[in-house]
Amino acid sequence: MAALTIATGTGNWFSALALGVTLLKCLLIPTYHSTDFEVHRNWLAITHSLPISQWYYEATSEWTLDYPPFFAWFEYILSHVAKYFDQEMLNVHNLNYSSSRTLLFQRFSVIFMDVLFVYAVRECCKCIDGKKVGKELTEKPKFILSVLLLWNFGLLIVDHIHFQYNGFLFGLMLLSIARLFQKRHMEGAFLFAVLLHFKHIYLYVAPAYGVYLLRSYCFTANKPDGSIRWKSFSFVRVISLGLVVFLVSALSLGPFLALNQLPQVFSRLFPFKRGLCHAYWAPNFWALYNALDKVLSVIGLKLKFLDPNNIPKASMTSGLVQQFQHTVLPSVTPLATLICTLIAILPSIFCLWFKPQGPRGFLRCLTLCALSSFMFGWHVHEKAILLAILPMSLLSVGKAGDASIFLILTTTGHYSLFPLLFTAPELPIKILLMLLFTIYSISSLKTLFRKEKPLFSWMETFYLLGLGPLEVCCEFVFPFTSWKVKYPFIPLLLTSVYCAVGITYAWFKLYVSVLIDSAIGKTKKQ
Repeated sequence: MAALTIATGTGNWFSALALGVTLLKCLLIPTYHSTDFEVHRNWLAITHSLPISQWYYEATSEWTLDYPPFFAWFEYILSHVAKYFDQEMLNVHNLNYSSSRTLLFQRFSVIFMDVLFVYAVRECCKCIDGKKVGKELTEKPKFILSVLLLWNFGLLIVDHIHFQYNGFLFGLMLLSIARLFQKRHMEGAFLFAVLLHFKHIYLYVAPAYGVYLLRSYCFTANKPDGSIRWKSFSFVRVISLGLVVFLVSALSLGPFLALNQLPQVFSRLFPFKRGLCHAYWAPNFWALYNALDKVLSVIGLKLKFLDPNNIPKASMTSGLVQQFQHTVLPSVTPLATLICTLIAILPSIFCLWFKPQGPRGFLRCLTLCALSSFMFGWHVHEKAILLAILPMSLLSVGKAGDASIFLILTTTGHYSLFPLLFTAPELPIKILLMLLFTIYSISSLKTLFRKEKPLFSWMETFYLLGLGPLEVCCEFVFPFTSWKVKYPFIPLLLTSVYCAVGITYAWFKLYVSVLIDSAIGKTKKQ
């Protein structure tokens, strides 16, 4: 009877959370939007007014189409709704066009597509272990997870202020994860294959999907010690998975293959001529590497070890997307970042193969793949941290150790997004929304794991509290100093480097946790 009561009440509170965040998104419609708004308007125009043979060649605007074909078709479908709002937004030559109707259409299209994200969150909540069920609704893991996902600060500001369509894409990812938890492997594989052809950044986590499906679906049985029973390998299942991937890829890339345009499509999807770092440094290993190079170059110039005439003109602090040469440290190539990324993800892949530990082990491997790619990838966008934060949310309500890592990762990762919103009217909005989300995350997870050891050590607490003075320094002190003109890059550098320390720490702590858990599991079976 109690279970029935809980199930009956679930719809009410979940609907209230979803409705509440939707209303908040509507309130954010008039706020600042980035150049990504023009990017997507231009893609609407390209797909609506040009034949498919010109989609990946059109270059009237600098914001050329550089997403996979499914996203291009998504823009095409949207454009046929957009024409009823403002036909002028669909003119390729109307660069930087932004009418009030265009604004409303694009904002509401993002909000509407979030329906898939809401559904995916609901499905993920069904997969959560209900052992830690508190007396109060707000103490239940499912409620906490719903808030952490639906009201995620990073997703709110990136999609509904800065402007992008990440919500429904993360919805596809979370739904595929939920299907794997529910042992509906073919559906999970299909959803992920579709997702890859919407946005190729999800290749970051493809190794986790590939290894898990091969290990846990294509091999149908294990030995008593947990190792693979090789004779249980199912060719039928492998062929079925391969067929799903092939059919989705054929549907997506087939028209461009027929037009002999695949090389052009791939050149747009993988523009390696861009620089190592994005305009705003993503807070990863390369941010620390660049900062160290900058410090060494300054010291070298002061001590006259370096010749000023030999210093590369392209500065990593100029905020430009370009190729460059480091001054003191060896310059980094795309191949070097690929090798570093592969080395970083290999231990997690080995753990998933030899000690799979079920869907939860897959989820931890997926998070590590996302984080490792973020840490060492080429031209990583700061927004890519959400690819690790959202799946980590599912882990956070299961174990205290994962909750601790999640809180460090999400607080630091979310703060690193602050430079995206640099206009004065959005300053109180981003500070207030982040404070509310962070306070709720910490208090709810502390309550959930109140019977276990504290979630933070004194060092971790000190580091997280340091974000406060950093924000005061960057937003309220630095603009009034003489350095603003001479060194305008300092706030970005401080933010990226400080956050890179926290994210690197969270990545390392999660890796140690995964390796220890695998070792413990092996010991128990022996």
